[in-house]
Amino acid sequence: MKNLLISCPGGTDDRFLSSVTRRLVHRETNHERRWSVSLAFLLLTTPLIAQLPPSAAPRSETKPAAKPPAAAKPSAPSYKDLKYPPLRPIQIPTVDTFTLPNGMKLYLLEDHELPIVNGTALVRTGNLYDPPDKIGLATLTGMVMRTGGTKSKTGEQLDEQLENLAASVESSIGESSGSVGFSALKENTGDVLAAFKDVVANPEFRQEKLDLAKSQLRSGISRRNDDAQGIAQREFTNTVYGKDTPYGWQDEYATIDRINRSDLQGFYKRYFFPANVMLAVRGDFNAAEMKAQIEKLFADWTVTGEPVPEFPKVGPAPPGGTYLAVKQEVTQTFFAIGQRGGVLKDKDYPALEIMGDILGGGFQSRLVERVRTKMGNAYDISADWGAAYDHSGLFEISGGTKSISTVETFRAILEEVDRIRTTEVAEDELKTAKDTALNSLVFAFDTKAKTLGRILTYEYYGYPKDFIQQYQKALVGVTRADILRVAKEHLYPARFTIVAVGNPQDFGQPLDSLGRPVVAIDLTIPLPKPQVGASDAASLEKGKQLLERMQQAVGGADKLAAVKDFTQISDFLLGPAAGSVHVKETDQWIAPTFFRQESELPGGKIMAYWDGQRGWFATRQGSSILAGAQLKQLQGDLFRLYFRLLLSDRMEGRTVNATEDDTIEISDRSGETVRVVVNAEGLPATVLYNAVHLTGPPVSAQEDFSDFRDVGGIKIPYQVRVMQGGRKYADVTVTDARVNTGLRVQDLGKRP
Repeated sequence: MKNLLISCPGGTDDRFLSSVTRRLVHRETNHERRWSVSLAFLLLTTPLIAQLPPSAAPRSETKPAAKPPAAAKPSAPSYKDLKYPPLRPIQIPTVDTFTLPNGMKLYLLEDHELPIVNGTALVRTGNLYDPPDKIGLATLTGMVMRTGGTKSKTGEQLDEQLENLAASVESSIGESSGSVGFSALKENTGDVLAAFKDVVANPEFRQEKLDLAKSQLRSGISRRNDDAQGIAQREFTNTVYGKDTPYGWQDEYATIDRINRSDLQGFYKRYFFPANVMLAVRGDFNAAEMKAQIEKLFADWTVTGEPVPEFPKVGPAPPGGTYLAVKQEVTQTFFAIGQRGGVLKDKDYPALEIMGDILGGGFQSRLVERVRTKMGNAYDISADWGAAYDHSGLFEISGGTKSISTVETFRAILEEVDRIRTTEVAEDELKTAKDTALNSLVFAFDTKAKTLGRILTYEYYGYPKDFIQQYQKALVGVTRADILRVAKEHLYPARFTIVAVGNPQDFGQPLDSLGRPVVAIDLTIPLPKPQVGASDAASLEKGKQLLERMQQAVGGADKLAAVKDFTQISDFLLGPAAGSVHVKETDQWIAPTFFRQESELPGGKIMAYWDGQRGWFATRQGSSILAGAQLKQLQGDLFRLYFRLLLSDRMEGRTVNATEDDTIEISDRSGETVRVVVNAEGLPATVLYNAVHLTGPPVSAQEDFSDFRDVGGIKIPYQVRVMQGGRKYADVTVTDARVNTGLRVQDLGKRP
């Protein structure tokens, strides 16, 4: 049904690419700290204006009786005159903690400021547990757990219910944790909690939503080399951790394509059970009543599971090196330089954090002052000693510099790293960086939501309850000598990994003039290969039965086999992603493989013909041999042609396999694959496949059939909704359909 000859490059939703990033580094960012310092300064000093010296006091507005003699005008008060006390120790509110009879841990924090209730179920899982051949499994499970709906409601029905309640329920799985969260108005708490519990305990992982999510991840893969700065960050991270480890590998078309619905169900079953869940709820409620409500709600969720193993260990640090990704179209060089960082609870982390801030944490930092301000080379530069909760983070100096100054900038960076390792920092540098770190804590615990989140995270990773107080105290105690010591002990510039992304023809000096060989980064994205589901005797027999059921529902296998030629004329109303235009398409087929397709577009007519061995392609500019993407498109349409698809069990080289109770997968030796979902009446309801495009990678396509009408004793769909890459591609209306009208091969093969 779908005319792929007129298809445009598929644009898919970008929500998950980021999204769908694989790094979770748990730390305050430099940007957050710099912002928080200035705001913390205002918050802490505003109430203390009364402590200014008398010269700064406001003057009376009363007019004096006589003009006083001229006197020197007093100077404006200086910010240096402000007096304010040091930050108080952070106070953590009491959180009621329980273990429910089913093993789930519950954390409750009353917050009556607003009439809302929020909750998060934290699950010990993550994409670190992905099988090497199915990277992306955890991410897809987290995406489809919510969008795929539950056993009682589809994702769309959940959307409608939650929208009517002004509520939300969302799910995701990151590197080392999974979460399902909800937000509700106080008066709707019961209904939203029920929906939340349904998603946590009864996800359905519907096939169409999995296909949509896979399409979104594929789209992200196809665009991952568009952003030069993103390339530098990705390649630095993957290289420092090791590209053959869970911390450094990445999704590919092949790993995504291997994942099926049963994989998601298995991943969910392995990690989602009560004893592996920590549920934190905050808001306008009574803790005792909320505990009773949740305990009753989850009383029937009693599944058990084996204890979850520890996350994989980070392997040995790499020896370092210089790496270049060539992007000839960029006008500057993006870079990332550094090594492994540490763990948040390392005793030296407070000093290392302050060291990173002195080196490149803000406008007052050394790197910004030298490389950006004095040299004028860098457009942006920053440094940060990153630490994760349970494995080494990343120490990273990153930014962008003028292409001609690439090597000069790198030398300056390395010199500043050497300087901080050999000479004590100045007292004012230390004070500024310490104030930055300490004042950022004001905003780490300034709301009960943040506080509860921190408490939950610390317990999840096994941190002591007073960790933040210990950390605050350690920051206060950092000295200049500490900065010098940790820089010497923890920084290894000779083993730094340097990643540059740019055009080496524009570099002022060759990159190998830094004294180390340069390794080229291959940015090629491996193309996907056809994948079919696993099959055995039972699934093949079930697939045969489902296909026979469809044959019977549409009119019978004998009537299908009696069709020798078919003509169909359709109107396509293309969606915005495809140009929002009308297209008229005529398909003509003569058994077994003679196929002609004509598409009338606003810009002219496109025609294609294939006889099973050779063919041609024609536009108003002329005709040519059918080959490449055009050939693959037409072959795909012929493979999915309604009558041929429903007679797949009679066609040599085709395999019919059941992948679900209502879904069959049909494939052939050439690599064509399609899935057909059967509805309750036995009719083909949905066809799922990968659509070939003239440019760009294949994208997930879905055709939904409706309005079945009798044509020569066979029911065919007269309405088809086509989705590509998760977006509506076209609404198709069949205006004429005829069988066995005496079409002739010589007419189909006639060129314009």
